[in-house]
Amino acid sequence: MNLLTPDQIRELLDKPVFHRLTKAADELGTECYLVGGYVRDLYLERPTNDIDVVVVGSGIRMAQQFASLSGKACHVSIFRNFGTAQVKWKGQEVEFVGARKESYSHDSRKPTVEEGTLQDDQNRRDFTINALAICLNQQRLGELVDPFGGLEDLEDGIIRTPLDPDITFSDDPLRMMRCVRFATQLNFYIEVETFDALRRNAERIKIVSGERIIEELNKIMLTPMPSKGFVELYRCGLLQIILPELTALDVVETRNKKSHKNNFFHTLEVLDNVARSGGSLWLRWAALLHDIGKARCKRWDPVAGWTFHNHDFAGEKMVPALFRRLKLPMDERMKYVKKLVGLHMRPIAIADDIVTDSAVRRLLFEAGDDIEDLMQLCEADITSKNEVRKKNFLQNFKTVRQKLVDIEEKDRIRNFQPPVNGEEIMRLFNLQPCRQVGELKSALKDAVLDGLVPNEHEAALRFIMDKASQMGLKPQVPTTLPNA
Repeated sequence: MNLLTPDQIRELLDKPVFHRLTKAADELGTECYLVGGYVRDLYLERPTNDIDVVVVGSGIRMAQQFASLSGKACHVSIFRNFGTAQVKWKGQEVEFVGARKESYSHDSRKPTVEEGTLQDDQNRRDFTINALAICLNQQRLGELVDPFGGLEDLEDGIIRTPLDPDITFSDDPLRMMRCVRFATQLNFYIEVETFDALRRNAERIKIVSGERIIEELNKIMLTPMPSKGFVELYRCGLLQIILPELTALDVVETRNKKSHKNNFFHTLEVLDNVARSGGSLWLRWAALLHDIGKARCKRWDPVAGWTFHNHDFAGEKMVPALFRRLKLPMDERMKYVKKLVGLHMRPIAIADDIVTDSAVRRLLFEAGDDIEDLMQLCEADITSKNEVRKKNFLQNFKTVRQKLVDIEEKDRIRNFQPPVNGEEIMRLFNLQPCRQVGELKSALKDAVLDGLVPNEHEAALRFIMDKASQMGLKPQVPTTLPNA
């Protein structure tokens, strides 16, 4: 990997924000360094915006000096308990902190902090590529301080801890998730000793809050190839702790010379397919969980072989509990994932058979505005190595998509609301909410979805009157319908 040269780095520092940082530091007579992810991404030429600054002294004082030079456009937030400050200026956030050293107790990832040197501050960094520091003082402007060979690790594409990885991960176990996340985001390799320490310390992840874990997991999910991160999490033992329902799919059984596919690696392939097509975070979660019910539904049938009947329904029921445990949002996003997991077999079943209008209407009704995402998930789910079968499935999906368009234009089924609602039924027959009202509504819905009744008020009302008559109900309000 070709990294930027020192001269190129100095050119990138020729910006108003850095000019003011240099001036503020020199006026205070304070050593000041650009550190962390900003420096890493600068060398990698990755887009980056938020700036982290370490001061050998008071970060708060430096922030105030910077703000005083930058005029009224600055907003300063001071966090005295942490000795940090944040300045927002012209769309950029600059974080200031005094150089510090940290010590940890075994049962907490919150360190005891005291003032330190730049070296102390670099020692506490999680990875060598995040321990790079560039001096912002005028006399040494652009000088790189790299005590752990982080620049070389950037060139080689390696994730490695600055100090003993066992201590690094045991002190703050969230760094294990960050290790895998950076390896996935940057497409780097985790150095052998660092990876071995991940294995040895995996159980320590249990002291980290679910919110912090899921924050890192979501960042892995949003990478171009999230399977890389999940494989690494699995290899080091973290995934078994975080999401054992997923690792339970890594089983292949053979009986009477019949085997089923490995549903764990199939799931990761589907996830990558969705990522490749630009799927949202929640569509990626639906991909990750789409077969989560298979471990519970696996059965051996002497005739059919291995089956996973109703795994879609089982998976749908598992989603809320998984979201709750993982500290994922229990709102419309959970309901969206739950719905897609429950429906993911429906387009496949239609595509594998004759595409009937009735089946497509029901699919539109169930999926509503999420029909396009559902089709994207189902197309990603076709991972057969039989190219002829795969081609046939994808061709049939084109037919399903066209049917979806045609029937929606004709019948307006998406987000379907009955042409005759429950209130009108109760008023017609002078009923309170009861079983008969529900039966009439359900019968009308089925009749419309099956194409027996047009999605129109007049035709629907005629159907309701006929159905009610069969149930022994008589209208209590005069109703005039045109002759059929």
